[in-house]
Amino acid sequence: MNSQKAIDTADLMNLKSVSDPQISPDGKWVAYLTTEMDLKKDESQSQLWMISIEGGPAIPMTSKDFYSPNSPRWSPDNKYLSFLASKKNEKTQLYTLNRLGGDAEQITNIKQGIQGYEWSPDGKTFLLSIKDAKPEELTEDKKDDEKPKPIVIDRLQFKRDYVGYLDRFRVHLYSLNIGDSIPSQLTFGDFDDLNPTWNPNGSQIAFQSNRTENPDGNSNTDIWIVSSKNSSDDKNLIQVTTNSNSDTNPVWSKDGKTILYNTITDAKAMWYATQKLAMVSATGGEPKILANELDRNISKARFSDDGKSIFFIIEENGTSVLGSLDRSGKNLKRIIKGNFSISDYDLVGSSIVPLLTKSNEPAEVYNYEKGKLIKLSTVNDKLIENISKPTVEKITFKSKDGTPVEGFVVKPINFIATKKYPLILWLHGGPVSQYEFGFNDEAELFAANGYITLLINPRGSSGYGQPFSEALFADWGNKDFQDVMAGVNYIIDQGYTDENRLGVGGWSYGGILTNYVITKSDRFKAAISGASEALYRANYGHDHYQLTWELELGLPWENAKAWEKISPFNDVAKIITPTLWVGGSDDWNVPILNSEQMYQAMKRLGRETQLVVYPGEHHGLRRPSFIKDRYERYTTWFNKYLK
Repeated sequence: MNSQKAIDTADLMNLKSVSDPQISPDGKWVAYLTTEMDLKKDESQSQLWMISIEGGPAIPMTSKDFYSPNSPRWSPDNKYLSFLASKKNEKTQLYTLNRLGGDAEQITNIKQGIQGYEWSPDGKTFLLSIKDAKPEELTEDKKDDEKPKPIVIDRLQFKRDYVGYLDRFRVHLYSLNIGDSIPSQLTFGDFDDLNPTWNPNGSQIAFQSNRTENPDGNSNTDIWIVSSKNSSDDKNLIQVTTNSNSDTNPVWSKDGKTILYNTITDAKAMWYATQKLAMVSATGGEPKILANELDRNISKARFSDDGKSIFFIIEENGTSVLGSLDRSGKNLKRIIKGNFSISDYDLVGSSIVPLLTKSNEPAEVYNYEKGKLIKLSTVNDKLIENISKPTVEKITFKSKDGTPVEGFVVKPINFIATKKYPLILWLHGGPVSQYEFGFNDEAELFAANGYITLLINPRGSSGYGQPFSEALFADWGNKDFQDVMAGVNYIIDQGYTDENRLGVGGWSYGGILTNYVITKSDRFKAAISGASEALYRANYGHDHYQLTWELELGLPWENAKAWEKISPFNDVAKIITPTLWVGGSDDWNVPILNSEQMYQAMKRLGRETQLVVYPGEHHGLRRPSFIKDRYERYTTWFNKYLK
């Protein structure tokens, strides 16, 4: 007798996410974080764990009810686990915990809190990232601190989702000797200094920063080096890269002579450009682009312990795999590859620990040993072993103009090939992103409710090269629309889909593409447009994309035609599909303004529609009760019109 059941919303809420695997310096232990949603407290809580690299039971290192840690790191001497945490109503501080047990010790007491940290190679100093304190953060008068203050704005880029209105308080680098209470400031100025990393002997720190005259008016960042010794100004800075585009994520070679980093070589392509890997002398000079022939995004690059190899994640064709190169830039290999997605990893010596998700299996920590993947963490095993799994198949088809397009079809539980099922075309965000072999919450839920789910990587998606992605430049809702509709036709031709019961939906660009689908086609009987855009000129100065809007479409008062051409609001009268509009009230990434406008227009036209606004939420929902509510609304809306 089959004791398994179909997944439901309660199961999705009980799933835990796993993140940030960190191997101890002696290579014997792996630390990682788990995060779970607590509906009673209506908040998410994280917990730090440690597990032997050989496997076995995981050891909890923190109480989830107290610290809710993030950014775990091992001390170089192997004795301590450090992490960032913010106790109730307090700012984020740095803590260390003896791995043999005991209470965590608070290391910092910075009034405005800290943004990030790294251990020095000798374990005697912390590198801290601290945002400049606002006057109210330094006052002892808590009542005065709670009073609203006028927001004075003078920056070109003046707002950002989750952050709020932007000011001149910047993130700078500091050093803190263990045992001291006051850190020493290392970088200064009206610039943000990000992603810092120590050189091997601890004498210098590399970081990324946009230190141009008008940082808000361009997407340039360069790699810089600062001495780790005390400084009173920025005169000792060394500019390592001079590329006018984006250079990010510096990594030192083991001998300290070279810096590895990510770079964009095609500024005009903006976010459609392929993330390249480059290497440059730590004293500056002409950089070398590595694996330039590989037209795929490369991320999380680092050197092997012996310094002879470079490892990194490659995003390609519906997967993310671990690749490597010789330090010379030759001998490209895919070390860990398969029908899965690697989102993170760590390595020490010959040990590689990837964070990996498969179809129907949420991400877990693995150990890659002797060519085999050995599962270490089993955070969600007990829950999913009792859940019926849908069949997930990768598909390839041709679009209207003959372009090959890939995607995934997720079939319902207990699928019967001779039966006709309703279909949901569920579109991904980005658009520069891709569906991969991995656990997909919405597809699992739709499959449990008897739907075929179609997950397509249309043009605009990453993972298929820059020309494939860049096809969307200033031409949204054209070729990507053709691609997803070709995918729908392909699945209908397989014979198990009811073409009279089609639904469509998505979040962010998935919602935007949904808007194009329902303004260009009347084939869909239900739609859900989450956090989408509609009347693009209305977003200029209201969302946080002023620079990218200008680069892609021009100034809205000078090139209005380009903005209006791709605005689905102008075709709202063509929508006959019952549509649910959903978003967060405080979303400055894709403001709720868009959903309100589309809802208002549909309501005025007498069409079937509904608007759901989640108060206090930004682009991604955080409050567990709202996440649960959204899952339930998805299935309720589709069931109403497709069942």
